[in-house]
Amino acid sequence: MSLKHRKTRKTHAPVLSLADQARKNGQHAGYDAGKEEGYLRGRANYIVNCAQEPLPFRQLHVLYVSSGKGFPYSPLDEAIMATLQGMVAQVTLSDPRQPVSEIALQTRPDLVLVLDGMDIPMEHLDAIRQAGIQTAIWLTDDPYYTDMTLEIVHHFDHVFTLELNCVELYRQNGCPSVHYLPFAAFTNHYFPITTPSPLHREVSFIGSAYWNRVYFFNPIMAQLMSHNTVFNGIWWDRLPDYAAYGEKIELGRWMSPQETNDVYNGTKIVINLHRSHEDDSVNNNHVKISPASPNPRTFEIAASTTLQLTDARDDLARFYKPGVEIETYSSPQELLDKVEYYLSHEKERREIALRGLERTLKDHTYGKRINELLSIIFP
Repeated sequence: MSLKHRKTRKTHAPVLSLADQARKNGQHAGYDAGKEEGYLRGRANYIVNCAQEPLPFRQLHVLYVSSGKGFPYSPLDEAIMATLQGMVAQVTLSDPRQPVSEIALQTRPDLVLVLDGMDIPMEHLDAIRQAGIQTAIWLTDDPYYTDMTLEIVHHFDHVFTLELNCVELYRQNGCPSVHYLPFAAFTNHYFPITTPSPLHREVSFIGSAYWNRVYFFNPIMAQLMSHNTVFNGIWWDRLPDYAAYGEKIELGRWMSPQETNDVYNGTKIVINLHRSHEDDSVNNNHVKISPASPNPRTFEIAASTTLQLTDARDDLARFYKPGVEIETYSSPQELLDKVEYYLSHEKERREIALRGLERTLKDHTYGKRINELLSIIFP
């Protein structure tokens, strides 16, 4: 063969079989997915480790009275107790089953702070106030149980509610010191993990199947479940086609904060859908106070560094900028459209999740909330 012919000969790549091509494509996809997850976790870890603004430490003694209700209220109690212990000189712990007034009169705290307050005898609060000790309540479920909370708020010097639309309600009913204070993210419970998640889901929803949620999700369940989607919570057997979804619905299992954080970290998109104020089967809100404020889950999902799709409440933009730090929807079809969009636009999904984490650590931790509470009571 001449030199000329040797120089002009072309070599051809071997033709891959369909199986080999699929394997190669899978390797590339796996590499890309790992690279994207590594980038997300690296950025999240950097944000977490950036110095946060220090919060003031106060020479105060706080008697904290827990809800006494157990799970799912106990994680809120844990968050508040642990945060208080790092912010004031002394914390005494109690619950509604104990003689709270006797404990207060013996220890003479600067403040008695009660979470929920549904189970504590009101005569204990009256005795504490008569002794000149300040009292405050942080309400957990407004506006859904206002029929009951209106009966107890008068026994406290200061009322803190997580619902903006309840502030004026309590003021109109004779409470002089009422303040808007939503819950937050407890970063010991909700945080971005630094290693690859053992779970790999595209979409998750964690929450009870209140009727408004059943009616909302039912028309799009088949499309949602066509993705790697898992629902968790009680009452989801209310769905007409519940049996068709099998293990995609984890029915009736209360998830611990650790389990929930694992799900959030292992999910590309977490859906948040607030409960309705008009469900008389579970609510005690005969005046039908409508909610404007985001639920605690809003802050917890954001703290875990996943894209959150939430129904847009009126006061949401006070906390997160829609389309930048969180994403919203107003109909089942819009939810489905945005799920499918962000599952195919990884960069946009990742950046919103990271900005949501950054905003949460800056503004929406229990340290920030309790500092605000103490600043109001002890200006």
